[in-house]
Amino acid sequence: MSVYTVYEPPPRTADAAPDPARFTFVRDGFSVWAFLFAVLWMLWHRMWLVLLAYLVAAAGLEAVLHLANVSSRLISLIELLLALLVGIESSTLRRFALTRKGWRDVGAVSGGTLEEAERRFFDVWVRRAPAAGAAPPAASRRPTVPVAPSSSSDVIGLFPEPGTNR
Repeated sequence: MSVYTVYEPPPRTADAAPDPARFTFVRDGFSVWAFLFAVLWMLWHRMWLVLLAYLVAAAGLEAVLHLANVSSRLISLIELLLALLVGIESSTLRRFALTRKGWRDVGAVSGGTLEEAERRFFDVWVRRAPAAGAAPPAASRRPTVPVAPSSSSDVIGLFPEPGTNR
């Protein structure tokens, strides 16, 4: 079962409500495509700042290793480790790029497939949507769990109340 983070695009000026077709689901986990083709993967997802940082880091790392007279095998191993890091952190890099572009995190959902996760998310999202034409308040999008105030005589765990000699 995969976990997806759901992002809502920035509102268009003509749109009154968010368009569900434009929502993006970012799967949490390793990306083989980001590992094998990091630059192309970043270009595909339009992650320009991430791509620039990756190219600067990769070129700088390789230049430092060449200046230090490191063997070509070790340089290849380090480049492989950098590609592995990009594959592992691919979902974090996508989330960073989306939030920089103004996309808003509206929740997380899990599902066996992307379609199942989308169905689960939109089932809950539609039920929470207010009447047509009214913009939902930001606080209503993320449900909060009410916390009951504890009385002073409650004991939690194995520890007695402070100040008593039990």
